Amino acid sequence: MKIVKKDIRALSKEELRFFFTSNGDKAFRGNQVYEWLWQKGAHHFDDMTNLSKETRQMMRANFSINHIKVDSMQRSLDGTIKNGIRLHDGMIVESVLIPTAKRSTACVSSQVGCSLDCKFCATSRLKRMRNLNPDEIYDQVVAIDRQSKLYYGRPLSNIVFMGMGEPLMNYNNVLKAIDKITSKDGLGMSPKRVVVSTSGVPKMIKKMADDGVKFNLAVSLHSAIDSVRTSIMPFNETFPLKDLREALKHWYDSTSRIITYEYVVWEGINDTKSDVEALIDFCKFAPSKVNLIEYNPIDDGIFHQANNAAIELYVSMLEAKNITVTVRRSRGKDIDAACGQLANKDKS
Repeated sequence: MKIVKKDIRALSKEELRFFFTSNGDKAFRGNQVYEWLWQKGAHHFDDMTNLSKETRQMMRANFSINHIKVDSMQRSLDGTIKNGIRLHDGMIVESVLIPTAKRSTACVSSQVGCSLDCKFCATSRLKRMRNLNPDEIYDQVVAIDRQSKLYYGRPLSNIVFMGMGEPLMNYNNVLKAIDKITSKDGLGMSPKRVVVSTSGVPKMIKKMADDGVKFNLAVSLHSAIDSVRTSIMPFNETFPLKDLREALKHWYDSTSRIITYEYVVWEGINDTKSDVEALIDFCKFAPSKVNLIEYNPIDDGIFHQANNAAIELYVSMLEAKNITVTVRRSRGKDIDAACGQLANKDKS
């Protein structure tokens, strides 16, 4: 029977120190290994060149490093890079590097597939197969940081959890990954540069606030009318807008941080004056920002991007009520890397 070794990255620094002292070595050896794993992104024990061959052999005998592999890479005409990420068990997720003139943003996945059922999102058509481990999330960030340095000559500046999966349905692992990403023992990025985007799970939004997280929150809203939202995001029946609004008020009261709403306007679905008025009313309880996002088709022809007049109606009415609004053009559409398009079309 094959012995499955424990992934060494599941150990804390203290546990690594204990492992080495228990095996007749110095405690600081654990610090060295921890640095190789999290600051230097080592994928193999032999990469740890300041350790003796005997020490590396001992680690190989006891542990594995279940690192990800960039299985495929596509580059868009606009410079966006989409990665097909193969996990240690052969499953595939996707992540995206989105470069602009001044920044490089990593869009990372948190689940294989998705737990929710948004009708406009390609990922929701994949059943949720499993949650990603903290190191698998972390590895995506490391890989994209290396790509940004290689192709654009600068390190990663921002991270958004807007890839495959609902982050709040993998709450503990997402928080552990962000802790590593923002720790001085990890990548040392500022939590202010991290955005967790959720479709709206009220209980978990409240928990984030109570846990005192330092990163930013975005909500995939798309309608502030329950019947409309349920028609395109059926889970809204379980988590209605009243509960979502209460949770977001708790978030703002606890953190004093602005709430960003991600919002796609579709023809014949949410493109009327009454839709805008409902959104304005929903935004009243706390300072907020609305990102109007260009729709990215997923081949079925059910949803269609609203015309410019509808977008302009949203912008003018929101601005008249002093609500910050931006119109965000999608990146990477030609390689199915844009928002809502991640679905492992090229999986093997």
